[in-house]
Amino acid sequence: MNKYMNMTKLILPTVFIAFITGFTPLAGAQPANFPPSAKESIEWCDIWISHANETNLPRVLLIGDSITRAYYHEVEKQLEGRACVGRLSSSAFISDPALLKQIQMVLNEYKFDVIHFNNGMHGWQHSEKEYEEAFPKFLKTIQKYAPNAKLIWADTTPLKVSPTLPPNDQTQATDERIAARNAIARKFAQAEGIPVDDLNTPMRGHPELHSDNVHFNDQGVALQAAQVAGQVEKLLKP
Repeated sequence: MNKYMNMTKLILPTVFIAFITGFTPLAGAQPANFPPSAKESIEWCDIWISHANETNLPRVLLIGDSITRAYYHEVEKQLEGRACVGRLSSSAFISDPALLKQIQMVLNEYKFDVIHFNNGMHGWQHSEKEYEEAFPKFLKTIQKYAPNAKLIWADTTPLKVSPTLPPNDQTQATDERIAARNAIARKFAQAEGIPVDDLNTPMRGHPELHSDNVHFNDQGVALQAAQVAGQVEKLLKP
């Protein structure tokens, strides 16, 4: 079976866009005893590389999900003239071989000076133990294919209203589970000396910044973008 069941690719002088759905995991991409990654009803990947044919500025990649995709354009505006900013937004959970292939594909094509990355708001069918087991390979994939890039971990953002779930319910997001995943990610990031962009704390307790229970309105997106751009700019300085 073709590993790309549905792929649209458009190349322009300054933009590369790819949309991938139904990405089939490749056999052997995880150890045989590793839990398979459960799929959501819709899986998606959105890759956008601006100024793809230019080399006069440092290149920045934002890895994440729909939260990242929302603040991407404002980050690009704020770093205009300082860096070329691209994005890799995906619904794939951290243990999904598809996510690692998506990362590999982008990092094989372009050299990035700074990578700001997150994964944590998808795959709630998976336990935090699975998240912890998968995180090292996720991080090592980025480090392997972008060995000279400076990395920034971005905490997963909170919910507008965190649901109260029955004990041992592993089917939905809660702020408690988000905090647990952030703690896991921070542990690995800090062990590698990777700075942490805390996008969770400024959003927590501010329902007026949300557009729904997960996503943010223009005001919330603007606050996130300003923080992300500031964190990236610190690493762009010589």
